Amino acid sequence: MGRKLLILNERDRCHPWAGGSELNISETGKRFAALGYEPVLLCTRCRGAAAEEMQDGMRVRRFGNRLTYYLTLPFVVRQEVKAPGTVIVEHLNKLPFCTPVYTRAPVLLLTHHLFGATAFRQVPFPVACVVYLAEKLIPFVYRGRRFIAVSESTRDDLVARGIPPSAITVVPNGLDTDHYHDRGRAPDARPTVLVLGRVEFYKRIEFVFRALQRLLPALPDAQVLVVGSGGALESLKRQAEELGVSRHVTFTGFVSESEKLAHVRRAHVVVNTSDKEGWGLTVLEANACGVPVVASDVPGLRDAVRHEESGLLVPHGDIPRLAAAVQRILQDAEYRRRLSAGARAWALHFSWDRSSADIAAVIESLDPSTRGQPVPPVIDARRSAGGSS
Repeated sequence: MGRKLLILNERDRCHPWAGGSELNISETGKRFAALGYEPVLLCTRCRGAAAEEMQDGMRVRRFGNRLTYYLTLPFVVRQEVKAPGTVIVEHLNKLPFCTPVYTRAPVLLLTHHLFGATAFRQVPFPVACVVYLAEKLIPFVYRGRRFIAVSESTRDDLVARGIPPSAITVVPNGLDTDHYHDRGRAPDARPTVLVLGRVEFYKRIEFVFRALQRLLPALPDAQVLVVGSGGALESLKRQAEELGVSRHVTFTGFVSESEKLAHVRRAHVVVNTSDKEGWGLTVLEANACGVPVVASDVPGLRDAVRHEESGLLVPHGDIPRLAAAVQRILQDAEYRRRLSAGARAWALHFSWDRSSADIAAVIESLDPSTRGQPVPPVIDARRSAGGSS
């Protein structure tokens, strides 16, 4: 092998706003290095991080802020692609980088999720317009290029936007089941609902608070733990006060990985009420720890949750159904144990070794002198896990 992989993503794992895509890059990057590639990540600067360093065999080059990064990137990319056989791997989860406009190097689009109209819930209107319109360019800018989608839902979104199905391979995110496990798990004495991950507006965490209102008459000692930080944090604190549930809600803010694991192992159920997700990595992390999940039946989450096996899917925004699903898991210990066992079994199907190997197979199918050849067969998360939809 030995190809240089030029990986583009706004953040790396050291960034305070790092999430699922940054974990994907970190986990696959070190495995690419072990396979003999030369992975190089181009990302923004963040406080306390060096301008350049090695992370488990991957060179990380940081420059600019959220604005100047995108303005400077074309010049840095042209510097880095001079090595023969270089392949660009764009992580598509914010603005597309549009590298085919300014380089002839082969490009692979690793697509976590597309925002679409959801952008207008997450960021100010002018920024949302830029994101929305930039995503409209994807079928034209990346015509003839290869895509990897992290879920069937993301694949369907790409197809709906005009990407040929034959150009897309589905490779689910992996999971470190040695790190995330149910050994020593000790649920809290109080019925504990955990909300895990970035605290953003599109996550619709206020739905959990409204469901909590309905739960409290039957479970007066129930508590909701919101673990993570983000742009919606202060707004959610106000909403918890307005709904009269603030005494039952704890916001931890950003926590270390060890603290995060401790919170997961204390929980009885994890809830995710996002408008949409690319995959729902925190769902599988919870499952690996034996914690069932209640999630909105939306793109990404419906791929990550096996209904009535690893958790429950409920109609998005249906507060009575959400409350009833959470209450059933909290009150029925035998049902919760069955879901916990199913959750752990489901999580064991995923690994970063497998994901990295599948991505590498697509990279190796690219001809460095052309835009690429026909893609390998789609890797369906449900089929490869030995189950059915």
